[in-house]
Amino acid sequence: QVQLVESGGGLVQAGGSLRLSCAASGSIFRINAMGWYRQAPGKQRELVAGITSGGRTNYADSVKGRFTISRDNAKNTVYLQMNGLKPEDTAVYYCGAARYPTNTFTFDYWGQGTQVTVSS
Repeated sequence: QVQLVESGGGLVQAGGSLRLSCAASGSIFRINAMGWYRQAPGKQRELVAGITSGGRTNYADSVKGRFTISRDNAKNTVYLQMNGLKPEDTAVYYCGAARYPTNTFTFDYWGQGTQVTVSS
């Protein structure tokens, strides 16, 4: 089994920063691409950022230049550095991972989510 545990969410003022972490455990060899989706109340879940096993990244247009995704394979952890946060970034952020051999950003494993709230 694969388990994903997120951390780093919280309440910040607009313009502030947060760093989300997602640690994977279990059958780690089954994981290829990883990334972050977010979902706000009444909104569809959207891909924020993804990173393949080879380090190729993809970002939503709304976060380009502000967010950076990275991964540490030795620690089985993916990070999302969020700078210049805006109120519209407020959402529950979910870590996800794609099951081998899939190496795209349609994920099979999910964390429980961590709340990010950005106040004006």
